[in-house]
Amino acid sequence: MLRPLHALPKAHLHLHFTGSMRHSTLIELAREQGLTLPDALEQDWPPKLRATDERGWFRFQRLYDIARSVLTRPEHVYRLMRETAEDEVAAGSRWLEIQVDPSGYAQRFGGLTATLELMLDAVEQASRHAGVGMAVVVAANRTRHPLDANTLARLATQYAGKGVIGFGLSNDERRAQARDFERAFRIAKRGGLLAVPHGGELLGPRSVAQCVDDLGADRVGHGVRAAEDEWLMQRLADRQICCEVCPTSNVGLGVVEEAADVPVRRLFDAGVPIALGADDPLLFGTRLLRQYELAREVYGFSDAEVAELARQSVRSSAAPEPVRKELLKGVDDWLTGALH
Repeated sequence: MLRPLHALPKAHLHLHFTGSMRHSTLIELAREQGLTLPDALEQDWPPKLRATDERGWFRFQRLYDIARSVLTRPEHVYRLMRETAEDEVAAGSRWLEIQVDPSGYAQRFGGLTATLELMLDAVEQASRHAGVGMAVVVAANRTRHPLDANTLARLATQYAGKGVIGFGLSNDERRAQARDFERAFRIAKRGGLLAVPHGGELLGPRSVAQCVDDLGADRVGHGVRAAEDEWLMQRLADRQICCEVCPTSNVGLGVVEEAADVPVRRLFDAGVPIALGADDPLLFGTRLLRQYELAREVYGFSDAEVAELARQSVRSSAAPEPVRKELLKGVDDWLTGALH
């Protein structure tokens, strides 16, 4: 008898704010505001994506921007966070670190600081409403100037200990090298934040190495291409630098052809900590639970190994010590059958 995966306590460390929106909410908000959505976001959803060339990534970004455009009022932000928290609880997620780039909404909500404060308040309310621990990663955009990243890093550090736990770097890694953002990450780390840049998704192992060497990464968003380099995998394992692996996203963006090609087993067996993530459910069509189902169905993980994946997600998180202890005990209980 297989243990139910939704009952396994886990931490979700790779989820983007806009991309966490329910598809039904996107449709509803667009209709309310008289906005016409492209077929890829309505009847042909989830969209067929492929970001391995510039055109493909542009299309992905365009759909993302269209989705962002429906969130025009503060109550939309509160609704999105509340529904996301509910969806996390349904998947067995007990701790969520949601990634936010305030600059994408700053014009709408009164500037960077006001936007971040709105999002932090929405997170706090959603966390209480659904009974799931939540925190924010402020993420800079790789396609913008590094000076913008410095500004965001300074802003993020002002809210360290007040809901912000990390600083990230997202968007197309082919557009700028990690080292261009070294100063921003230095500011963030000095302010007590975790460094959690994306790397090793559309580019190879060198991209992951740069995140570690130039940005002092505590975790790497995606990082799957590290599996192409034995020495790099050994470094990640030795230093217990977690890779936030998002299998459905990797397939959706054409990083691999099919889920079986994502090197989850290879990284796991090499001792690299893994935190499974859903990335952008709005565009890839699945949430966190599906990633754990893939671990079992496609990567052949036993229940003991799935439990270890959940433990690794918790250990790699910024959850406070009492929350960690409780979650790790919950994982043990799940494995020994004390959870029903």
